[in-house]
Amino acid sequence: MTPGADFEAAATRMRTQRRQAEQREVHYHEARILLLISQFTTAKGGLTGLTKVAKLDFLLRYPAMLERLLPAGQASWPAGTAPTPPERLAVESRMTRYKYGPWDQRYYSILSSLAARALITYGDSARAEFRVTEQGAAAAASLAATPEWAVVASRIKLLKRHFNKSGSALKNLIYDRLPDAVDRPWRTEI
Repeated sequence: MTPGADFEAAATRMRTQRRQAEQREVHYHEARILLLISQFTTAKGGLTGLTKVAKLDFLLRYPAMLERLLPAGQASWPAGTAPTPPERLAVESRMTRYKYGPWDQRYYSILSSLAARALITYGDSARAEFRVTEQGAAAAASLAATPEWAVVASRIKLLKRHFNKSGSALKNLIYDRLPDAVDRPWRTEI
């Protein structure tokens, strides 16, 4: 191969690897949000409001912050769900400080993708209610049964037990008790 051909082949491999990594990341976020919506869907209703989705997802993505809000702190974690030492020092996926606290611009595309694949439904009202479909519930149950997602699924149950509040109440709780998460300029990483 010529140097130019070597360069083009390497550039093509790098683009392919980057696209594959981006796709894995998208699937990761979709799986987490599907598990969240599935756990909060009941016969009477679903997870109401994008603010609530964002605040619950924030607590899920930042387990050290969640621990600070739990009634008994570290003692509140069910067996095997407490953050590991690396999780206490790192964040699996950063969020951005926006108007009403932590936010991730991907929510719109994630929710649209889940709805387009008939895994969730949501209404068009000002405070959309996100519900898992039968197909989505089956997918979420399969995910939760895997070792990779079992801890996340258990943490979501903990969120539902302690933080099944309105999006506004969750926002206020985060503002009041986690000022370090919101005392920063808009659009900066948390």
